[in-house]
Amino acid sequence: MPDFAAAIERLLTQIHHWDEPRWRAASASAGLSRSKLVQSLVQQLADLGAEAEKRPARPVPHLHDLVLRDQLRVLADDILAADPTDDLLERATQATDDTRTSLVRT
Repeated sequence: MPDFAAAIERLLTQIHHWDEPRWRAASASAGLSRSKLVQSLVQQLADLGAEAEKRPARPVPHLHDLVLRDQLRVLADDILAADPTDDLLERATQATDDTRTSLVRT
């Protein structure tokens, strides 16, 4: 079983101290700032949470870069509370790990 909770903790540890300029910095994904990259993960986790809860997916609004950490935490907790399948946890873990790897500045 994939350890989604550990993957989220690793990501949150990596980004917990970032200020606005750090969020705007380039990521390893061409053309994406760190903020855009994490916003994409937030949406992916929201979609997976909706799938786990068997409800329609909805777009997640971008409130502010400094709120992204909180959004990640809430979405991860929602996924874990929804009794997700191993496949869903694997997809969530992979998306989280891929994002964490891509946050390195090129």
